[in-house]
Amino acid sequence: MRPRRLIALLDCGDTLIDEGTEIRDDEGIVVFGEMIPGAQQMIHDLDAAGFRLALVADGRFVSFENLLSQHGVLDVFETLTCSDAVRHQKPSPRMFKAALGALDLEAHDAARCVMVGNNLARDIAGANALGITSIHLAWTPRYPRVPAADLERPDHTIDTPAELLPLLERLDARLREAEERTA
Repeated sequence: MRPRRLIALLDCGDTLIDEGTEIRDDEGIVVFGEMIPGAQQMIHDLDAAGFRLALVADGRFVSFENLLSQHGVLDVFETLTCSDAVRHQKPSPRMFKAALGALDLEAHDAARCVMVGNNLARDIAGANALGITSIHLAWTPRYPRVPAADLERPDHTIDTPAELLPLLERLDARLREAEERTA
């Protein structure tokens, strides 16, 4: 299999982990949470298909480390970019730039990335502002599904994690074709 050109940035809360199931300790650290239906399989499928994965999430590093290791997917992620370390929250460009830097990517590589998230105002607007392809995972009614501004309009919308791999395969093929035409 040829290496994938496309890189997937994934949010955590209500994108991988069902926020409604999270249990926190006295310090606010998430110590437990159930994955949303199909998310664990999605992560393994993306990894098996050769996609590079990075977490880009608002919260504390230790919370995400707890959650992802509980479900056996921590080692699949090349990097965890968390707002407590960056000291900014999405949609701040610093979150996305930190993730790109951790992946050894430059600003122009943003076009090779997709951001998958549940929050139009944070995940989608932040990605769109930097030229990262935005994918709204609209599985929960906890967050708005209708953009409040143009910047919140996703490039793609999926309803379940199972829809992500076929979409990324199509986007990766288009990216590869475009790169071959300009080479």
